[in-house]
Amino acid sequence: MRPSRLTAITATAAVAALTALTGCTEKSSGGSGDRVIDVTATDSKCEVSKKEFPAGHVELAIENKGSKVTEVYILFPDDRIVTERENIGPGTKQKVTAEVKAGDYTIACKPGMKGDGIRQAVKATGGGTVAKRDPRLDAAVAAYRKYAQQQADETLPKTQVFADAVKDGDIEAAKKAYAPSRIGWERTEPVAESFGDIDPKVDVRADGLEAGQKWTGWHRLEKSLWQDKKITAEDKTLADQLITDLKDWQKRVGKAEITPTSMANGAKELLDEVATGKVTGEEERYSHTDLVDFKANVEGAEESYELLKPVAKENDPALVAELDKQFAALNALLDKYRADKTSYDFTSYDKVGDAERKELSDGVNALAEPLSKLAAAVATKSS
Repeated sequence: MRPSRLTAITATAAVAALTALTGCTEKSSGGSGDRVIDVTATDSKCEVSKKEFPAGHVELAIENKGSKVTEVYILFPDDRIVTERENIGPGTKQKVTAEVKAGDYTIACKPGMKGDGIRQAVKATGGGTVAKRDPRLDAAVAAYRKYAQQQADETLPKTQVFADAVKDGDIEAAKKAYAPSRIGWERTEPVAESFGDIDPKVDVRADGLEAGQKWTGWHRLEKSLWQDKKITAEDKTLADQLITDLKDWQKRVGKAEITPTSMANGAKELLDEVATGKVTGEEERYSHTDLVDFKANVEGAEESYELLKPVAKENDPALVAELDKQFAALNALLDKYRADKTSYDFTSYDKVGDAERKELSDGVNALAEPLSKLAAAVATKSS
């Protein structure tokens, strides 16, 4: 689960939900190129430098002038996510690249990372498709789509084992099956979250619930198993609901909007997920299986990177050299916490001390910085 999303957030975002469409204004262009949209976020406004831009690759140049941590999205009309940048601190700037076809979109800023956000309608103009891109990138998208589907397909039987144990009232068997059931989801979470409505059902934590939202999914059952130490009749119903919701995800994965830039941005989002949820111990606060999720997030990011690597290497060989180095370093660091490098039997995270957590955090940050440049490296070739 990400630290924030369009319909659910974590404890780090404790502000009230924002009202959609409130305070949206447009400012005059600051001289940026046609494909750069300046986004200025405050606590009450979401200013954009242009409402129309050419279809193809666009860049959001975001500045947070508010007092709250914010996030910025490009959304399809049905609220599916085109791209996003989360955890933008007050007084900081970030950039995110997206690939869009001609059509209507929404740019949403979310001060406090909760609610529907402050929204601005925008339009991509042109012939309805993006420019022809390198066929290697088309192959990368096809391979990643297959990978995402495979992860969903493999998640269902593993989660069925978990759900069956819950329904049998077997706490120890359910605990054993819990972390393995989440690996495929964690590897491809940006794809699942792009739909907007599935993640809040299966992966939200209690402190991420919106007003009136019922708590369901993995973490609700995690709490029952590790903290409450009992399985209730409601838990058994929730186990069935988890399977139903994951089957919905499984059916929809093949229809997800995937582009080279969304793959690159997704890889960065997975590292952000590690930095804000896994390293802190917030994600698996009852089971302490955070390092399993951590490894799965890194694996998912690395899969996207490896598929995009041939084009990225041609465009920015120094970036690829740095990414190779940092992926290897972070994987080696994670290996310190498991005896068998082929297993997911990691040290319980409550046994990992502050110094070790700092080392893990530094490793994540060292990878996340160059990974944030991957989208631009592949966009150069495909625009």
